[in-house]
Amino acid sequence: MSQAVDSTPRTGSVPRPSAGETRLVIGLLLVSAFVVILNETIMGVALPRLMDDLGISAATGQWLTTGFLLTMAVVIPITGFLLQRFNTRPVFVWAMSLFSAGTLIALLAPGFTMLLLGRIVQASGTAIMMPLLMTTVLTLIEPAHRGRVMGNISIVISVAPAIGPTISGLILNAFSWRWLFGFVLPIAVAALVLGMVKVRNVSTPRRAPLDVLSVVLSAFAFGGVVYGLSSIGEAATTGPLVPVLALVVGVVALGLFVFRQTRLQRSDNALLDLRTFRTRGFTIPIVAMALSFVAMFGTLILLPIYLERVLGLDVLRVGLLLLPGGLVMGLLSPVVGRIYDRRGPRVLLVPGSIIVSAVLWALSTVGVHTSVWFVLGAHVVLSIGLALTFTPLFTAALGGLPPKLYSHGSAVLGTAQQLAGAAGTALFVTLLTIGASGAAAGGGASGLAAATASGVKTAFLVGAVISLFGIATSAMVRRPAVPEGAPAPTMH
Repeated sequence: MSQAVDSTPRTGSVPRPSAGETRLVIGLLLVSAFVVILNETIMGVALPRLMDDLGISAATGQWLTTGFLLTMAVVIPITGFLLQRFNTRPVFVWAMSLFSAGTLIALLAPGFTMLLLGRIVQASGTAIMMPLLMTTVLTLIEPAHRGRVMGNISIVISVAPAIGPTISGLILNAFSWRWLFGFVLPIAVAALVLGMVKVRNVSTPRRAPLDVLSVVLSAFAFGGVVYGLSSIGEAATTGPLVPVLALVVGVVALGLFVFRQTRLQRSDNALLDLRTFRTRGFTIPIVAMALSFVAMFGTLILLPIYLERVLGLDVLRVGLLLLPGGLVMGLLSPVVGRIYDRRGPRVLLVPGSIIVSAVLWALSTVGVHTSVWFVLGAHVVLSIGLALTFTPLFTAALGGLPPKLYSHGSAVLGTAQQLAGAAGTALFVTLLTIGASGAAAGGGASGLAAATASGVKTAFLVGAVISLFGIATSAMVRRPAVPEGAPAPTMH
């Protein structure tokens, strides 16, 4: 379908940046994004320690993760506007300043309330960083070479959350929970200072009014959906009213938000421009990516539960067992990016989605006597399959958009990631609870382990069925056509 032409005059362009400048800017953004995304999943392992030190319940402590995810879901849709309205350097400085400030607040927090505030401030900076990185890459890197750079971004998006629990377990094995923030703070401050000096502006801002109603609707829509999905796993103890009410509010607000954006985008004033979905090459990869994130986040929540409650491993051993998969994914992602540049997405996506599906089917057979080595091997192979899918999907989804929609496409991708992650976690935890409840008649420690194993099998079985749709969707992804009239990237 046709795209509206942005007639807003753009001035202040300077010659194309050198290769060295481009590498420096993107490298700094990659490191910064890895550090901030890593914090998305570090608190789960620390929960027992926090419960003892701060005198809080598990339900209260979970807000350190839930609040982080909610803030991400609320802020990410706004980044499409921010990246069009402001230049690269000030956006980067704001993102890293917020993250650094949140990390400092959490490090010095005297109690739970201040710790939660620190996590929320951290998440505000994290939410801005990933769309900023994506948009900068699309602006600076020619289409023929984007796969390689997107491979590095895949390390940030997929590997950082995967190894977060491992790093958390290693730190907690020797230090207090405050060092989860103490080790990160100097890195974040160093990245902030270096960015203030080295990050250059790569686009010319466009003046656009901020639609306050869209911001409010966005907060209720994405916040409500993520909170509702995140609360489903606790519905067995809290009752279904809270998640159902949150989902209803979220869905209604989402409908109003979409209607509002379709009206505003006619004058190029949408908070989140949904014309990205008019590009077939964007919509199909986004759907396939969402299915992949359902599988990844669902597995990330289930495997530690299975390894601890069924196979009896401690937290440190669980973290170390899951580390090889994260490392394999990180090592493969740049290689996958180079293959994408040469061969396109299908040669990677089809085998990758088949591998993911095969592993989920294999994990649906686990039980109380399953070998730890089987779980380790399954996780490593699953990581290989996910590595084959993420980079092609990111690159294919964003590569076919016109430059004026780069920032909005990056924001949509980040929002879809958060929603899919919350949905995957909610789905797998709910199925685990249902399956375990149905098999809990045995009683005792062995009976509890068997019931948990039964719930894990049920969750992975449903996940395996869903993965079949991922195979079909991945087979439909094509290499995007380069949009005509794309301006040469500028840096000033």
